[in-house]
Order: sequence, then C-alpha cells, then structure tokens
Amino acid sequence: MSVLVVIPARAGSTRLPMKPLRAIAGVTLLHRTIALARRGMIGDAASLVVATDDARIADHAAVVGCAAVMTDCAISSGSGRALAAALTAPTPPSIVINMQGDAPFQPATALPAVIAALSDSAIAVATPVVRLTWSALDSLRAHKLIEPFSGTTCVRAPNGRAHWFSKTILPVIRNEATLRASGAPCPIWRHVGLYGYRMSALQDFEAAPPSSLERLEGLEQLRFFDLDIAIDTVEVTPAPFDISGIDTEADIARAEAMIALHGDPHQP
Repeated sequence: MSVLVVIPARAGSTRLPMKPLRAIAGVTLLHRTIALARRGMIGDAASLVVATDDARIADHAAVVGCAAVMTDCAISSGSGRALAAALTAPTPPSIVINMQGDAPFQPATALPAVIAALSDSAIAVATPVVRLTWSALDSLRAHKLIEPFSGTTCVRAPNGRAHWFSKTILPVIRNEATLRASGAPCPIWRHVGLYGYRMSALQDFEAAPPSSLERLEGLEQLRFFDLDIAIDTVEVTPAPFDISGIDTEADIARAEAMIALHGDPHQP
C-alpha cells in the first residue's frame, strides 16, 4: 500500500494572504505542518510533498527539506490540489492524504490513525475527530462568537460513519444542563483537518462539481455525501491545546498565547 501525504499550501487566502508563510512563534505555518507530517508518517512506502500555486511557498518547502509540486491556481479545494500532486507521481499512490496546511496543532496521532484506518479496503475516505470535553465545548462556543467559521463539528454514527459536518456546533443539545449534571460525556465531536482517500474516491470527488451545501458551509468534504461516498471517522486523542485551524490574525495571536502559556507542542 503506497501512501502519498500532500500538504496543500495555497497563497491566495482571502482572510490571511500568504498564510503558509506566516510565522507562529517564529516558525512558519508550513514548516510546522511539514514537521507534524513527518512525525506521523508510517512505513517506507509513505512519501510527503507540498502542493502549492506559488513559487515562494515551493522555495520555502525546499529550504526546510520537503519536496514541492506546482499546481494550478484555479484548483478550488485542498482535495483537488492533493489529487493534482498525486497525478504527478511516477506511480499513482494507493492512498492520498490531504493534510491541511493550516492546522499545525492537530493531534500527532491523527495522521497515523487515518493511514491505519485506510488499510481496511472497505473504507474509501477517512478523517479524524476528537470528542470535546464540556469545557472544550464552552471554549469553542466562545471562539465562535468572534470567528463563527473557525472550527468544524462532526455528527457521527456509533460505528464512526460520518452523518454530517458543519461550521455550526452540531448536534444541538436539548436539556444540556441535565446531561452535564449526570456526568455524561459531551456529545460534540470536532473535526480534525485531515483527510485520507483511496485514489478512486479522490478522482470521483474532483470530477464532480462543488455541491450547493458544500458552497454554503465552505466545507469540501460535503461533496462526498452528494456522491454517496461514505466518510469514516476515527477518534483520536485531543492535542495538548485545541486550535482547530489558523484562518485569521486572531487565530495566530491565540496560538502564540497558548504556546507562551503551555509550551510549543510541535516545534520543528
């Protein structure tokens, strides 16, 4: 089973231009993500590449010792950029991992967990999730008052099959105070920004147009539901501190404050 881990690194973020090269506590977002990927890669058959649309980002990847490929700036999703990178390989990989380049603080166990899940040939797409604690849910709600589109939740079945992903905190909890008082675990799952696909599922994704719900939520994985391709989720242990992604200046400031308080969990 050959595995290609792709870090899509697009220059043109509207909220945070040249985001991959922005520094967090002195280390670029891209360098942090490359280091995190290297720690999680399994086996000699796995390889790593940055997929970008900007030569400055490719040059920075080279400086930190990572291969990079140039991809069309018109590609609209990280999954599409991951496929474009995979198609440049001399031999197409069996599994393609889209390790989103704006989530360098995700759990270190997320990448190996997804690779392990895809060793089951019945799974076409896999992605990690963490179960929030009640206090983490309170923090997410407070964060969304400032950045409503930062952080994604997942509604999942008991067997781990994803029902839905949303920028809204789902499911809504009726009688939450009673549930908290009972000692029951928080029922909210947060999505970790990493996807693993079989090559055929990724090709089906890119061949289809963006769906209406995908456009509304701004979540590319919703296209798989329209294609009737199931997404399996794997539970992973939360990261030392919970920052779902870096999307804004406020996210950078929050990450640096957490590093100052708790130390750097993923220093390259």
